[in-house]
Formats: sequence, structure tokens, C-alpha cells
Amino acid sequence: MAPQKVSDGYRWWQLTVGVICMVMIANLQYGWTFFVPDIQQKFGWDRSAIQWAFTLFVLFETWLVPVEAWFVDKYGPRRVVVFSGILCGVGWVINSYATTLGEFYLGQVIAGIGAGGVYGTCVGNALKWFPDKRGLAAGITAAGFGAGAALTVAPIQWMIGEHGFQSAFYYFGIGQGLIVVIFALMMVGPKAGQTPQTVNANIIQTKRNYAPTEVLRQPIFWLMYLMFVVVGAGGLMATANLKPIAADWGIDSIPVTMFGLTMTVITFAATIDRILNGLTRPFFGWVSDHIGRENTMCICFALEGLGIYLLYLWGHDPIWFVILSGCVFFAWGEIYSLFPSTCTDTFGTKYAATNAGLLYTAKGTAALIVPFANTLQQQTGSWDLVLIIAAGANVGASILAIAVLKPWRAGVVRRNALPEAQAMA
Repeated sequence: MAPQKVSDGYRWWQLTVGVICMVMIANLQYGWTFFVPDIQQKFGWDRSAIQWAFTLFVLFETWLVPVEAWFVDKYGPRRVVVFSGILCGVGWVINSYATTLGEFYLGQVIAGIGAGGVYGTCVGNALKWFPDKRGLAAGITAAGFGAGAALTVAPIQWMIGEHGFQSAFYYFGIGQGLIVVIFALMMVGPKAGQTPQTVNANIIQTKRNYAPTEVLRQPIFWLMYLMFVVVGAGGLMATANLKPIAADWGIDSIPVTMFGLTMTVITFAATIDRILNGLTRPFFGWVSDHIGRENTMCICFALEGLGIYLLYLWGHDPIWFVILSGCVFFAWGEIYSLFPSTCTDTFGTKYAATNAGLLYTAKGTAALIVPFANTLQQQTGSWDLVLIIAAGANVGASILAIAVLKPWRAGVVRRNALPEAQAMA
């Protein structure tokens, strides 16, 4: 007997489980910036050498997602997320004992593999459970990763300050990994017939399911990949260097008062950035469900380019640093809802986790640029050129979204709708 359609409540519960798991891995990426100055102070290593640990984390978080997603598509999400949660904890425990760069690199590689397994599985599961609200569902899930670190900005900094960065790595690593494992046991993927069959009339969606090997042969996939790299690099640079930038500008420890709260610049900026980086994902995912993916990309990428340029102009002022860094993260985080949704709209639902995982490897490629941004900063003695290049790249991606991707994708989907194309499929 074929499975019957499940209730919306059950679908939202599955989404909630995924969000909780995403919250628990958020610090693995967004908390790293707080550890860098203390690691540098303790061991005296060059900052760009330390940041290679962050790059390795992102590389292994992203480039192995297609492999992990293949296991999800074949065996279901539960096993993958349980194993990945264990790896997340092990990675930070290794960091807590690390005394060499190689050991930090190893810890970040293991944590990256674990984080990628959780991230790719939860986003892929959301795409499958919500074909009718794909942008919103992917955005809410990705928001857990973007905003999940907001509540722990102050606790992590407190523990680093009071007990050292090793203790912060150890206790947060074990706690976060354990919670992922517990909630992973409640996670299941949808069976055929359990989800709505309706499609969103506002979105151009394919009627064909592309296998991953076919996707890699599609030129439009590589256009999306390029855009992901271009936009992702600027946000990752800001994520890894938020505190170092503020420190180099001499404003990181200055207290500022906004919204009735008083915090140091870096604490305030990091907290607001995490919140806005989370809110942007479901918000612009929902917007894209109504006005189209490419139109939303055009708006967001242009806003990010403007935000980075204004950060270059006015960021030396403590209040403007807090405001503009928040704007940058708000205009950046939506890529983690827009690109997976666009990928599934273009290449179908059957292999959604694997195909979205292939596109997600662009984040790892973008991470390769982060150490070179540090090198450029050291060679020029300022962050000015780094910020100007990042702003220009985002404006270029905005133009590509509306002028190239939108008409090209419409043509690809239209050709797949023709009777002869359906017969061949």
C-alpha cells in the first residue's frame, strides 16, 4: 500500500528537528573568529597560517557533502546525521588539545566533515519535505546555521576569557555534538506520496529529475557555481576576519550603546550579524517563492556589494561598523536558501540532496580565497583593497543573476517541458 500524505504538522516537526541540528553546528563556523586572536597570542603563529584551519574546515564541510548526500538519498538521513554529530564533537575536542598547526588543521577537517554531513542532510531533507514552499523551508533550515551561534556569542567569549580557548573548544564541542546525535534519532525522509504534489506557480520548476552525473554536464550548473563562489567568498572573509578587522581598526573593545544595550563593538557586531544572517535566509527564501529566485538574487547581491563598500568607507566608526557588518551579513546569508532552491527547481526533487550538495561545494571553493584576503591585507597594510574587490564582485554577481541566469534557466526548464524531452527522460 502506497504511503499516504502526512499532515503539515509532521512536516514542520521534521523541519524543526533539522533546524535544531543546524543550530548545534553553527559555532563550528561562526564561532571560529573568537578563537583566532587567542590562538595567535598563545602560539605566535602567523594569522594567515591559522586561518588555513578555517579554510580546511569549510573545504571539508562542503566538498564532501555530495558523498554524504548520496548516503542520505540511499539510506535516509538518520544514520548520516548521527555519525556526523559525533564527528563535530570529536573535531573540537581535538582543537582543545592541539599545540601545533597540524593538530588544529586535523581538528577542523574532522569538524568540517561532521558539519557538512549535518548541513547537507538537513537542507536536503527540507527541500524534499516542502516542494510547495521550497525557498521558505530551505531558508528556515539554513537560518539555524546562520543564527544558531547568536545565543552563544557572549558565553563563548566569556569562557575563552575566563577559562581559556581550550576549555571553550572542549565543552562546547561535546555539548553541541551530543545534542545533534539525540535529535538525529528523530529524523526521517519523506516517502513518495507523503508530500504535496502541487507546485509553486511563481517559480520556474522543471518536470524532469536530473541525476547528479547529468547535472555536472549542464553549463547552467557551472554558472550557478561561479555565482555562489563569488558571493560566498565575501561573506566567508567577513566571517573569518570580523574580529581581526575590528582589532586592526582599533575599535574591537570600544563599548557602544544601541537598542538600549551596551556591549563592546565586536560582541555587539557578532551578535547582530548572527541574528540577521539567520533571519535573511527564511525571509529572502519566502520572497523568492513570490517574486522568483533570480530577481531576489539580483536585489540581495547588489545590497551586499553596497554594504561592503560602505563598510570600507565608514566602518572605522564603531557604530557604523556594527550597523554595516549587520547589513553585509543580512544581504549574504540568503545564498544558502536561494541556491539550493534554484538548484532543485532546475534539476528536480529526486536527487535534491546530492545535487544541492554538488552546488554547495562552491562554498568550499570560496573558502580558498579567505587566506589570500589575509595575505593581501598584510601586503597592503589595510583592508581597503580586500573590501573594494569583494564589493565589486557582488555587484557583478547581481548583474549575472538577472541578465544571464534568469533567461537561461527559463529556457532550460521550457525545453524539458516539451513532449519529446519528456519522452527521452
